[in-house]
Amino acid sequence: MSDAVDREDRAAPVAPPATRCGPAVVRAGHHSVWSLGPGFKALFRKECLRFSKVALQTIIAPVVSTLLYLLIFSHVLSSNVKVYDGRVGYAQFLVPGLVMMAVLQNAFANSSSSLIQSKMMRSIVFVLLPPISSFELFCAYVLSAMVRGVAVGLGVWLITLPFVGAAASVPEHPLWVLAFAVGGSAILGTLGLVAGIWSEKFDHLAVFQNFIIMPLTFLSGVFYSIHSLPPFWQALSYFNPFFYMIDGFRYGFFGLSDINPWRSVAVVAFFVIMLGAIALRMLATGYKLRQ
Repeated sequence: MSDAVDREDRAAPVAPPATRCGPAVVRAGHHSVWSLGPGFKALFRKECLRFSKVALQTIIAPVVSTLLYLLIFSHVLSSNVKVYDGRVGYAQFLVPGLVMMAVLQNAFANSSSSLIQSKMMRSIVFVLLPPISSFELFCAYVLSAMVRGVAVGLGVWLITLPFVGAAASVPEHPLWVLAFAVGGSAILGTLGLVAGIWSEKFDHLAVFQNFIIMPLTFLSGVFYSIHSLPPFWQALSYFNPFFYMIDGFRYGFFGLSDINPWRSVAVVAFFVIMLGAIALRMLATGYKLRQ
């Protein structure tokens, strides 16, 4: 009788050991580190609902404020500024830059504000306790930020059509437009995630917004071609990663750009990988999250 019991015990499958995966403990063999389970779906849906429930503030307000840039700058500078040797009107030139600027700023705002609010309100514990891997957390926050950024960018593009003409605003290379919109929103969504994790209060997050995001955005060629700048400032623009996102995005509209778009793609891909690795490491180690 005891021999039979021993044989049954040896034949019984042994449960795989629990392994640490990011901020959650995941049982090996049942859930891969790189898979996206129900936890990701729930968090992604929650993040999308978070900004869609207040769409007047998170989507419509940025669209209207960006339209004001178009109306003011095109009215003041249209007759005085020539871009691409006059092959593109200044108002048409502004549209892709403003669209991309809206995408970048709102992607950053979504992920950064979500993290800092959760930390300040102590509700981050409800995100860290469930069995959600660091990869799932990363994808949920970044993808929801990308959704908001692209939604605002699409709204800006649509609202500018009556002012510049639909024919002048239709992209010549839609795949380039899509590639840079996805890449740019991914970079700023990830940077917002890093900023939200690092920040301990809203003042810290304001440092990112006021001294990094805003200056780099406005000095990236949104309102001008860098070839119109003095040599020093033109050379300095090449160190601004935002310039490559906006210049490549503008190439998708007109087939014209200040530099080779493939170079812009390489820069965007580099920052996606680098910032993604940093954010995943911060999530996996629980940096400034498990306090």
